[in-house]
Amino acid sequence: MKYKFLVLLMFTTLLAACTPKGPQTLTVMTHDSFAVSEELVLAFEAKNNVDVQFIGAGDTGTAVNKAILAGDKPLADVFYGVDNTFLGRALSEGIFEVYGSPLLADIPDEFELDLEQHALPVDYGDVCLNYELAYFEQNNLTPPETLEDLLKPEYSGMLVVENPATSSPGLAFLFATIGHFGEDGYLDYWRGLLVNDLKVVNDWETAYYGEFSQWGGTRPIVVSYSSSPVFEYLFAEEPLDAPPTAAVIGAGSCFRQIEFVGILRGTQKRQLAEKWVDFMLSPEFQADIPSQMYVFPVNANIVLDTTYQQFLAIPQSHAFVSPEEISTQREKWIAAWTEVVLR
Repeated sequence: MKYKFLVLLMFTTLLAACTPKGPQTLTVMTHDSFAVSEELVLAFEAKNNVDVQFIGAGDTGTAVNKAILAGDKPLADVFYGVDNTFLGRALSEGIFEVYGSPLLADIPDEFELDLEQHALPVDYGDVCLNYELAYFEQNNLTPPETLEDLLKPEYSGMLVVENPATSSPGLAFLFATIGHFGEDGYLDYWRGLLVNDLKVVNDWETAYYGEFSQWGGTRPIVVSYSSSPVFEYLFAEEPLDAPPTAAVIGAGSCFRQIEFVGILRGTQKRQLAEKWVDFMLSPEFQADIPSQMYVFPVNANIVLDTTYQQFLAIPQSHAFVSPEEISTQREKWIAAWTEVVLR
């Protein structure tokens, strides 16, 4: 009887060891603009026997604040979506663990702003002035080519921008002016824009779809992205021969936003988290980025669709402000801008 019990026990133990375990859960926190093709996530889950749960945590600033407040008890295992306007704060608060993914070998150094590899670059987009081509053609005007051009009398009453205190592209454009004119000169530039009848609204949607003349507004110049003209072409209700808008890409007129992913400090799923980071840097995920989030992959080997190759305008050079400067000066700069522009 004892022998039969031992055999049964051994058989039960062996059966338990051979029975596949159910999937683990990996939690990924993102900003609200995150998107990825469902089939890619399903393939990742099947390959790694994992159930991926996404937490939308608001805009970038809100998401970073939530990650910081969680401390050593993170709300997720991985956080995607912190960009270079909030990277310095995220790093100073130590919310990420170090992970040097082998896939960084395919990413140009210019995107790797965190040399200690807490936050790894995933995608980028350039915030630039956009203008409606038809407006300038019909009024026999030359479109602006630089930030300085917006101070000329012929462009009076044409520009609408987003409030940097309430809008991500608005904040990026503020940084463009700081990077281009310097901390000692950017406010004078904004004073000049005010003289030239600048208009400020709270968010990109209001600026682009409410005030921009391309969509029925009265302002033919708006702060948007270098990729916006391509998407105007791709998503036009009627087929077009070329985009109806264009971006101002003169030297120092655009600010490059780079978005990062990192493993949150205190995760209990470190190995799975590493696999997810590798997944976001993989060619499959990188190639999926433009059609899902309307930004561009950092992997240098990804070949963009021919439409992007034909119509995407690449800035000559970017206005640069370091993440460290942004982290320490952001609130001061926004307060100074508010004092000059809104009061």
